[in-house]
Amino acid sequence: MAAKSSEQAQSSASSILKEVDFAWDEPPPYELHSSGTILASSSALKVDGTLDIDFASSAPEELDKSLPSYPTATAEPAPVPLRPCPLLNIVIQVVGSRGDVQPFIALGTALHRYGHRVRLATHDVFADFVRRAGLGFYPIGGDPEELMSYMVRNPGLLPSLDSLRGGDIPRKRHMIHEMLQGCWDACISPDPVSQGPFIANAIIANPPSFAHVHCGQALGIPVHMMFTMPWTATRAFPHPLANVKAQSVSKSTANYLSYGIVDLMTWQGLGDVINGWRVKDLKLDPVPASMGPDIVSTLEIPYTYCWSPTLVAKPQDWGSNIDVCGFFMREEPVYTPPEDLASFLRAGQVPVYVGFGSIVLEDARKMTEVIMQACKSAQVRVIISRGWSKLGGNDANTNDIFYLGDCPHEWLFRQVSAVVHHGGAGTTACGLYNARPTVIVPFFGDNGAGPMPIPHKNLNSQNLASAIEFCLTPQAQQAARAIADQMHREHGVDTAVQSFHRHLGIPEIACDVLPQYAADWVCRSKRSKGLIKLSHAALKVLVAEKELKISDVTPYRPKEYYTDVKRWDPLTASASSTLGIMTDFTSALGGTLIDPYKEYKKVRTNGNDGGSASLAAAGAVGKGFASMGTGLTRGTLVDMPLALTEGLRNAPKVYGDDVKDHGKVTDWKSGGTVAVKNFGTGFYEAITDIVTKPYAGAKEEGTLGFVKGIGKGSMNMVMKPGSAMFGLLAYPAQGIYESMKDHKKKPVRYKVEAGKLASFERYSLSRPDMSTSQIVATFESI
Repeated sequence: MAAKSSEQAQSSASSILKEVDFAWDEPPPYELHSSGTILASSSALKVDGTLDIDFASSAPEELDKSLPSYPTATAEPAPVPLRPCPLLNIVIQVVGSRGDVQPFIALGTALHRYGHRVRLATHDVFADFVRRAGLGFYPIGGDPEELMSYMVRNPGLLPSLDSLRGGDIPRKRHMIHEMLQGCWDACISPDPVSQGPFIANAIIANPPSFAHVHCGQALGIPVHMMFTMPWTATRAFPHPLANVKAQSVSKSTANYLSYGIVDLMTWQGLGDVINGWRVKDLKLDPVPASMGPDIVSTLEIPYTYCWSPTLVAKPQDWGSNIDVCGFFMREEPVYTPPEDLASFLRAGQVPVYVGFGSIVLEDARKMTEVIMQACKSAQVRVIISRGWSKLGGNDANTNDIFYLGDCPHEWLFRQVSAVVHHGGAGTTACGLYNARPTVIVPFFGDNGAGPMPIPHKNLNSQNLASAIEFCLTPQAQQAARAIADQMHREHGVDTAVQSFHRHLGIPEIACDVLPQYAADWVCRSKRSKGLIKLSHAALKVLVAEKELKISDVTPYRPKEYYTDVKRWDPLTASASSTLGIMTDFTSALGGTLIDPYKEYKKVRTNGNDGGSASLAAAGAVGKGFASMGTGLTRGTLVDMPLALTEGLRNAPKVYGDDVKDHGKVTDWKSGGTVAVKNFGTGFYEAITDIVTKPYAGAKEEGTLGFVKGIGKGSMNMVMKPGSAMFGLLAYPAQGIYESMKDHKKKPVRYKVEAGKLASFERYSLSRPDMSTSQIVATFESI
């Protein structure tokens, strides 16, 4: 089924290219049911918006074995000193509240201190917050207040019934599309204030930004994910947004599977928006349906989680591309409290703090009354942060209650005895770092340390008072101090910078002539005919010395991400290709019948006359027929032969044989090269395998191995020549198709090249680390 979905999604490119006009108002299904002996599952939304997932299995042992194995335990090698990372243009893409943005300001500050140029791309309302920290800012749109309000009403990030009736779906999908485009613009657009050119060399992102991998694929640059909550499948705990139930399925297996279900249902709601944006704005093919939900893990994008390993250790089944580094603590800002706050703190016992930050509550007055009654019952004074919900309204301060506006938590939490909040990572970290016991009132999946969390829907004055009283006990204070002592030994931000550098692949991103600079250009070596990576600094000298002209270089792409469909055997490959062609043709045929009416109605709605509407309808008919022809032509000349070729080529993997990689087909030249290599290798190995396979099998397993070898050799005599023959048509056709696609990408490449040229022209090498003669000599020696 995965292969069919993949082909169906990929072959629908022409449909999406034809009409990128999303069904904004149509709610996605947001439910999933599957049945089978090994695994049966169902997931659906409850009325309150939470996601319930049920798993059942008649063969739980087989199900356990089907999960990826734990990483092999090996002795830790001696640490190898990293080469210094070249200085980069880094975009940090963050979607969320102020609490989501603040940890990345701490990270951005550390990266800037290292020497990188850092641009934080997030919502417009955080512009001053980011710029005050000395970082570059780029607005991506989206309303974080509306986003937080949506998430409170829909704790699983998926829409409740009330949200469906209230029109949240089209607003959310429009907002996501706006933010996707904003994240892309942040990678390639000049600074909004100085108009200085900027082209990203690397991307750091949190998962809800959604644009990360796609921007990285369009630019050919490394991507690194960072987040405050677990978003990578693990057996250790379930997805933070899922309520999991399991019958005859181990808890660890159910935990692991919950991540895939949440990813899949999220993709149900946003996949068409993301793919439409990829096609229209990035000029990339749609992501296949089998890859879309889990694209970050499939492409093995490195992850750094910014929570304290003291609180939650790295799970055993997370690989070496995943790090847990500690909370991102920013340096305490200089702050002088206003006199009314200072007077309140001096006037009595140490207060507790209650605040829900960027959360938008449905009934702020009721929440205020609950807080006031709880604090009265617990006999404590309280500082209430008004936040986005304006807790307290216009109420005045009293001797026991102080309503607070904006105030840095780093200073404030040292003035209170305990903190009550929504469980945001930054607030949790700051409270625990300052040894303050914490009461968590989670709103949509945040988790923290302290007494048992109280979901906001269950919060009342009694249970809140009990939680506050517990926080003031000596054992709670002592436990908080122990955690704080451990956290003070961690350096989360610095560890995260090291993690980012370690996963970059420094040799791939560094200039070959001046390795302390990032490579932005590539040219062909006159001496070795290989490729030479060049920075702006090196190119500036080489152009001045007439060693190179600007026309000799092209923008460098240090990291490629491939989202091609994987075909494992000829039967399923051919079937999925056929299904894809039929789906593409049917979609185009449906468009030919329906789109003319939609175009006619749209034009008439805009106030135009019937003649203009008829012309628009006729144009839609022409597009429909063109789309049918394109789909059939590509399907018969490219998809079908390629699916059969790749299926036959990869078939030996099914019985444990290695398959040679002949390289990627990127244009018509490489298509011909791969076809020749596949033809020669296929026939040669088909002839020799009938002898070498039985011999190798006999040496390894005796008579049984000899018999197995005969079977493998016999199968290869069919599979490999078949792939060789079909490949003579398939790979050149694929190469021509890739060249045509490459032509469509030119608008994106022109933007990138223009940005790099503008950066090059403004670049000033005032104090080169090498003399001009050394730079030239190094270049000529490569």
